[in-house]
Amino acid sequence: MSTQEQEHEVDLVVIGLGPGGEALATGAARAGLDVVAVDKHLVGGECPYYGCIPSKMMLRAADSLAEARRAGTLAGDVEVTASWAPVARRIREEATDDWDDTVAVRRLADAGATVHHGTARLDGPRRVVVELRDGSTRRYSARRGVVVNPGTRPALPPVPGLAGTPCWTNRDAVRATVAPASLVVLGGGPIGCELAQVFARFGTRVTLLQHNERLLPHDEPEASALLERVLLDEGVRVVTGVEPRRVAHGAGGFTLTLDDEVVHGDRLLVAAGRTPNLDGLGLETVGLDPSARTVRVDERLRAAEGLWVLGDVTGHGAYTHVSMYQSAVALRDVLGQDGPPAAYHAVPHVTFTDPEVAGVGMTEQQARDAGLRVHTGSTPMEQSSRGFVHGPGATGLVKVVEDADRGVLVGASVVGPAGGEVLGALAVAVHAGVPVATLRTMIYAYPTFHRAIESALADLGI
Repeated sequence: MSTQEQEHEVDLVVIGLGPGGEALATGAARAGLDVVAVDKHLVGGECPYYGCIPSKMMLRAADSLAEARRAGTLAGDVEVTASWAPVARRIREEATDDWDDTVAVRRLADAGATVHHGTARLDGPRRVVVELRDGSTRRYSARRGVVVNPGTRPALPPVPGLAGTPCWTNRDAVRATVAPASLVVLGGGPIGCELAQVFARFGTRVTLLQHNERLLPHDEPEASALLERVLLDEGVRVVTGVEPRRVAHGAGGFTLTLDDEVVHGDRLLVAAGRTPNLDGLGLETVGLDPSARTVRVDERLRAAEGLWVLGDVTGHGAYTHVSMYQSAVALRDVLGQDGPPAAYHAVPHVTFTDPEVAGVGMTEQQARDAGLRVHTGSTPMEQSSRGFVHGPGATGLVKVVEDADRGVLVGASVVGPAGGEVLGALAVAVHAGVPVATLRTMIYAYPTFHRAIESALADLGI
């Protein structure tokens, strides 16, 4: 073994510095551990550079255009001229530092961690090999163990002709410097729906293709149907239950051949799922299956002795907030501290379309499939007092799902303006098992959007 490849003993190695990995590495270093933190791309991961943050800047801009166009009903005539330039500038300068992680690296180093840009792989229990960008190698043994937070990457479906084309994924869409004249979006999940609406509001002619029979298939059917109506009203062409047979790219853009028609677009955005970054990680050296899509972990995020795994690859929700939550649980375990184990009965999620589509816990169908005796209640958001005052853009609903035998909510959905914020009260109710009888006797501020929760509760079991 050369001097360059000498094994260094440290307390902890963290592989993958998305939000959860970065938070855990920071916390461990501040607690006095000798921490090595490794990422092959950008410290901070997908969320701040290609996901949550830049996409929400895009949505904020698109929402401002929609609100301006509603002024004709509410406040008088407004002439709107959309420009993508401010969006691109904010993402480049404010959100991503032109996709430079210097500030994030410095923040982690200031906490006391050693930060490497490179490719890390497990090399047996508590051992890691890091291939640095300069071609050198570092070998580490970790007294406490290793934390793996590998994340996912955009998946390209096996459609003939797609591979090798200059199609967009979310990573390309957030780098756009102009809004295309026409866009085909392949995938009707959260990313596809959000970006379809964004570009449509900037004047792009958008066709949204979804292989499932409805958009947002993991949300309540009522929420999916409502969002589809909104997108159609805004000029998005929505086609569900379709699979492209072939993709071609040429001087005129993209051509997608469906069963009974051909669809064209200047650009093609593929938002058809994610691939876990488990390949090449060395899982086989610690007795785990490298071909699996998820890694099974226990309630302390332990996948094996001296190995903790966080984030999307654990199968508990591909959300930044789940990774952050898991990092806190795992950090306590790494440090030998007591604390509650991980629990996933009240995982919230939000699709930041307009209206926002938010949910927590089980859908009605999931609750029935679990064998519960289910009561549901719902109310249209636009029929609430706040919805009436709000006027244009208030379309939405609140739906609650009750375990009738226990008298507690096991799930809830909110569609509407600030739907993710309204969901907060319901997330507390589901997480803590607050009795429905207690929720019905609360005082709900008037006139707020969250007051619609009271109406949905009144509808339970009717």
